[in-house]
Amino acid sequence: MARIKIHDTAIKPETAVLVSVITQGVTEAKAREYLEELEFLVQTAGGETKGMFTQKLAFPDRATFVGSGKLEEIKAYVEAEEIDIVVFDDELSPSQLRNIEKELQRKVLDRSNLILDIFARHAKTAQAKTQVELAQLQYLLPRLTRLWTHLERQRGGIGMRGPGESQIETDRRIILDKISLFKERLRTIDKQNETQRKNRGEMIRVALVGYTNVGKSTIMNMISKSDVLIENKLFATLDTTVRKVVIDNLPFLLSDTVGFIRKLPHHLVECFKSTLDEVREADVLIHVVDISHPNFEDHIQAVNETLKDLKALDKPVITVFNKIDLYKPAVEEGHDGEEVEITLDDFRNSWMAKNSDPAIFLSATNKTNIEEFKQKLYDIIVKMHNERYPYNNLLY
Repeated sequence: MARIKIHDTAIKPETAVLVSVITQGVTEAKAREYLEELEFLVQTAGGETKGMFTQKLAFPDRATFVGSGKLEEIKAYVEAEEIDIVVFDDELSPSQLRNIEKELQRKVLDRSNLILDIFARHAKTAQAKTQVELAQLQYLLPRLTRLWTHLERQRGGIGMRGPGESQIETDRRIILDKISLFKERLRTIDKQNETQRKNRGEMIRVALVGYTNVGKSTIMNMISKSDVLIENKLFATLDTTVRKVVIDNLPFLLSDTVGFIRKLPHHLVECFKSTLDEVREADVLIHVVDISHPNFEDHIQAVNETLKDLKALDKPVITVFNKIDLYKPAVEEGHDGEEVEITLDDFRNSWMAKNSDPAIFLSATNKTNIEEFKQKLYDIIVKMHNERYPYNNLLY
């Protein structure tokens, strides 16, 4: 009887190695944290990390980013372990990308390309898809030459005349035309969104902002009783969701926005400006922070820098420290050199002493301190509502 061969047809995740350059001013601990975040990005994109490489340099190598010696080491590893992708934690120049791919003979991605891939996976609406495609084309345009290396034998000297260059120029014109088309499409969508915002009537607008994966969507669902997607993945929420919410007979609009992240590609921020208009036009911001993350203070800084770019730092802000149920006391060195545990109460008292902004410590999952949060939100909104719409009797 002939043996039946069984073939595994399940799609296996692509394997990846991560590469980072530790430059001056970046500690090894900070570099490790950046790589862990990059690993989470790879996981969100459906990949599986098999190894990490770091290289200490005063500044990245102009030709290969990590230097020829380290690139040889990476090449030996990816060949031995049959790795599919090599991911770099910074944006690579077109020439670096070309040199690295030629040496490794593997698919090479940088941080910007990886984030674009995740955005493309999560884009559901016409607006989000247009924004992502525009960002992808703007990223692709200066990197066109590496796509035509199969024609390099046909290239001439000096100006590289011939079919290869002709094809690149043709593609460049097609991409530039598409970029113009997508920009025009986004302008139309912007006008539609602006009209929608004007039609929302006399209501205060509140926007949830924060680092990616801090629990904004959970808080949105909890307050508005809506059904917004919640996943333990980066950028699970891509499209802005707006809901009408009523607290004690006071209606207001609550929006959940895309999460921020360090080293977010500039052209991506540019393309998503129409989505981030909800942040710009909000009256109150709820800055959600994952207090269980060991580097949450860096996340606060990253979000504030993005808000500054959006010219939205002058708005009233309620800081919400979420996930207090997962908080683990931090350890710091005391005045006498001994290690001291910083409890949640210690942090709460020090934060209140240093910052004038109202802060709430809660757990959205366990519904801890939710009523205190709602009351604080109500107090700010009702005061703003009475000042802005004194003759509006919705409240009474």
